[in-house]
Amino acid sequence: MASFLHSWGFSFFLVAWVLSIISKSTFAIAMFRPSQWALAHATFYGDETASETMGGACGYGNLFVNGYGTDTAALSSTLFNDGYACGTCYQIKCVQSSACYGGSPFTTVTATNLCPPNWSEDSNNGGWCNPPRTHFDMSKPAFMKIAQWKAGIVPVMYRRVPCLRTGGLRFSFQGNGYWLLVYVMNVGGGGDIASMWVKGSQTGWISMSHNWGASYQAFATLGGQTLLSSSLLTQPRRLL
Repeated sequence: MASFLHSWGFSFFLVAWVLSIISKSTFAIAMFRPSQWALAHATFYGDETASETMGGACGYGNLFVNGYGTDTAALSSTLFNDGYACGTCYQIKCVQSSACYGGSPFTTVTATNLCPPNWSEDSNNGGWCNPPRTHFDMSKPAFMKIAQWKAGIVPVMYRRVPCLRTGGLRFSFQGNGYWLLVYVMNVGGGGDIASMWVKGSQTGWISMSHNWGASYQAFATLGGQTLLSSSLLTQPRRLL
């Protein structure tokens, strides 16, 4: 996979070397097993167009262009984990409410945003995303797949599941001649990233630190060099 970046007066040639190969959905399922079901609550934000879900704390930008669509959710900070949960996928079904659709249908959403705490409201009366609550603030189209939207908030069961993606990893770049910031998108399998490294044609492997959301950074002078990027994705394990 290759991409050219024309910024800061020089070009980067990026080769993505993925240690956990997850390009085929069947392999992704074998590599990452669903967690146990757990109880939480869900609300929604925005309207039927999901336009208000664009952007978000993970840094994915246009969710339609970058492969996530409208089946997304903002996580409470307990689940968001300072952005390390960006890209993870969850099955969600409405339970214990008259607003639930019959047959308990579930939908699968990707974490693309943070639902911040609202300290002015009680955790059980408006402050739905306050710690230590586990909460999903879903896009309205995703919420309407499991419950009547007029309910506002419903109890749900959720579990983490493999992310099924097509088209391979996608990268977005920012920075300058001394600092490289890379957003990693469209990750299958577990959906998240354990660690990243970058290697210039004139350097050794440089460990990239987590910046925020789905972004990783390297403080190095890499202008004019060919770059290799190594990404270690979620290990094949069950996460509760």
